[in-house]
Amino acid sequence: MAPRRKLGDILLEAGVITKEQLDTALQRQKTTQLKLGEQLVEMGLLTEQQLIELLERQLGIAHVKLYQETIDRNVLSLIPQEIANRYFVLPIRKMGNRLIVAMADPLDYYAIDDLRLRTGMAIVPVIARRGELRAAINRYYGMQQSIQQMMQEISEEEQAPAAETDTDAPAARMVQQLIRQGIELQASDIHLDPQEDETVIRLRVDGILRIERTLPRNMHSVVVSRIKILAGLNIAEKRLPQDGRFQTTVDGAKVDVRVSVLPTIFGEKAVLRLLDMGKALTRLEQLHFSNENLARFQSLIRRPYGLVLVTGPTGSGKTTTLYAALQSLNRPEVNIITVEDPVEYQIKGINQMQVNPLIGLTFAAGLRAILRQDPNIVMVGEIRDTETAEMALQAALTGHLVLSTLHTNDAASSITRLIDMGIQPYMVSSALAGVVAQRLVRRVCPYCAVTVPVHEALNHPLPESKLTISHAAKGKGCAQCYHTGYRGRLAIHEVLEVDETLRRLIVSQPSETALREHLHKKAFKTMVDDGLAKAAAGLTSLDEVFRAALFQEEETDHVV
Repeated sequence: MAPRRKLGDILLEAGVITKEQLDTALQRQKTTQLKLGEQLVEMGLLTEQQLIELLERQLGIAHVKLYQETIDRNVLSLIPQEIANRYFVLPIRKMGNRLIVAMADPLDYYAIDDLRLRTGMAIVPVIARRGELRAAINRYYGMQQSIQQMMQEISEEEQAPAAETDTDAPAARMVQQLIRQGIELQASDIHLDPQEDETVIRLRVDGILRIERTLPRNMHSVVVSRIKILAGLNIAEKRLPQDGRFQTTVDGAKVDVRVSVLPTIFGEKAVLRLLDMGKALTRLEQLHFSNENLARFQSLIRRPYGLVLVTGPTGSGKTTTLYAALQSLNRPEVNIITVEDPVEYQIKGINQMQVNPLIGLTFAAGLRAILRQDPNIVMVGEIRDTETAEMALQAALTGHLVLSTLHTNDAASSITRLIDMGIQPYMVSSALAGVVAQRLVRRVCPYCAVTVPVHEALNHPLPESKLTISHAAKGKGCAQCYHTGYRGRLAIHEVLEVDETLRRLIVSQPSETALREHLHKKAFKTMVDDGLAKAAAGLTSLDEVFRAALFQEEETDHVV
């Protein structure tokens, strides 16, 4: 067996600290009771990352990123939670008679010996960041306790629906833990995917889905039944899709959860969309508009009449932009009425109506009723059909400011989409005030961001010679961003104002190509332009800009 080395000796040999600094740290340890590595980090003599890299290099101890690890739930029972918390360790997986254990201090030989005696296995330590370990221990052991209790109930053949009406039941606690975990990680959605022999739980964080953990196959129906009960759905109906919603509280904050259940060949897939009510309403100034685009958008929504569209794919933040606009326009002397599907956030002072197609309350029917309520400003959640489009444009022509959304790729294609829906070009020309097109891109993590030359920042195959910037931001990856290089999202925009020249062009029923050529001549700033500026400013990466707005990069050449 190789001799066991002390951390202090390793640090001295590597020249990271001096003998005097080590003696000072050892002296302070007697008071703080911290491990030596923690003490040195607390004193600012080295960083946690430096310590990890040193142990990797000197001792060959592997560094694991726990967010990338799929933890084998069977190994969690080998080390009790009390021991995991005492030594700050997490078992990851078994390899024969060896147990791979993530540790904050892989040189804690007392802990390694204790774990070896408790498990009867050879312990192979790997190093993980302390913050990641703390979160993973709380997450996995809390969830594992609920899983074990659920398995016990199932084995005792208890009736799942009856048991799951109890808020203290294991499935109820598990659903609450999943929601809490989603909020902590700032996830927008939780997916429960039934597979042939297990259930996979995935979280969508910053627009990207990632596997969080798996559950035994026989637990799936119990968990989904609990979700359906919370959302007021029919737990006996497993053949048809169902939608619902419910509210819960996480650490004192209200969370609105929208539920969609879909039958698949292996069972019902459930998706939970999380809406943190405490972060629901955002001011226009917080939506990452450039100064120029913000001024244009504010000019559009402060007009007395006209149609203003916000376009983009599902999940691009259109509703957030509309709510921010309504907030800025909300005054006692203004009558604002909305028709939405669904009403996502309630705004004090604004009259909000939710569509209900089952009783004939569609967007068109709701809009027709709203216009008899003496409104100044109308918000239509989405223009989905010709009837709604005609009514929205007619309302805009008769002295109302109408805000709505449309699913199009960019601002120019919104004009041709309305005409393709059967709206007369003269009507579009007269009523349309402007269009905001947007996408969400991941924000470069501010904790590990670096500025690098374009050839290092861009993994996209676009030739570098076409770019108008020389440097851009890139995230190296750290514990704060789970080593993804990204933390949070922001929007990139283009704001099109319909002026007299464009109105005359619209009447001629132009193609999208003709519209883009016209905008190109006017030096119109596209989403790619906006994204490049934000990449140069260190807010996002070039890869994110081109991933989100690739269609424009392919169709225009004035921005590259």
